[in-house]
Amino acid sequence: AFTQTPLTIDHSVLLRQLANIRNGDLKDGTALGDGLATAINRIKDSKASSKVIILLTDGVNNQGSVDPLSAAEIAALYGIRLYTIGVGTRGMAPYPFKDPFGRTRYQNVPVEIDEPLMTQMAESTNDGHYYRATSKKSLEQIFNQIDQMEKTKIDVTQYSQTKDEYLPFLV
Repeated sequence: AFTQTPLTIDHSVLLRQLANIRNGDLKDGTALGDGLATAINRIKDSKASSKVIILLTDGVNNQGSVDPLSAAEIAALYGIRLYTIGVGTRGMAPYPFKDPFGRTRYQNVPVEIDEPLMTQMAESTNDGHYYRATSKKSLEQIFNQIDQMEKTKIDVTQYSQTKDEYLPFLV
């Protein structure tokens, strides 16, 4: 687990980073505890009145060195609320595999999300909640619901660099 983009309110930066994500950049596996620990480390010292982490996963915890429930307990100690979201259809879904010639082929594999673990993680952190998103529309609805519950005003300082261009016209 690592931070792809630092905390920001600049949506264009975030969208550019998301556009650059490619399948296969990281080794296969799901490290829920490591991902949560990384996020906790990023916001634990925040002075915000409400600290929230949204953990999205499409798999079962099968990698990493930090136990997911232990990470959730640490989040609770820092007053962080955790919303967990399992993303993916129910049943089977296409998954990319490389064939012996290096070409990408898709095979249907069972979608496995440890919903009891995700629920337990969320509920152990200050009124967190687990959601299941099976489509883009349901994921948008979940984010809108969380957005309605979690509002914190922040002060933003913006800087603009200007350059005077009047001199040639003045001459």
